[in-house]
Amino acid sequence: MGSFIEINDTLQLTTEQGFPEHLLNLEKHTGAPVTTEEVSDMLFEFKDKPSARIFQYDPCRVYYVHNIGGKWLFWGRVFIQSQSIYKKLGENGEWKEGDWLTSGTYKIIDIYPPDYQKTFTLHEAPPDRNFFIR
Repeated sequence: MGSFIEINDTLQLTTEQGFPEHLLNLEKHTGAPVTTEEVSDMLFEFKDKPSARIFQYDPCRVYYVHNIGGKWLFWGRVFIQSQSIYKKLGENGEWKEGDWLTSGTYKIIDIYPPDYQKTFTLHEAPPDRNFFIR
């Protein structure tokens, strides 16, 4: 008997999971870069990450990625502030063994400038999920 918990150093989110696309939009960022100072006092939430996963806790950084249609775009680094792991319940209210979700909160500690964002993404995202490799 055992258990399966992922330990992650990357918070990779879709917009539906809580990535703040209204604040962090590549087209806008390329024209007028968002700075870390603009978002550093904000607390963000993420929800319904599949699986039971643990993210590195503050003060350890976690890379910050927007998942856009399965393609990863790195934005910077965050500090995880809280996280919870819970059972995913079906429409009938029952739990199917093995279905877990993770949610939490985070603060953005670093936003990459557009040129570095592209370079970092090209070097760090898996080739089949790299936003800049189509």
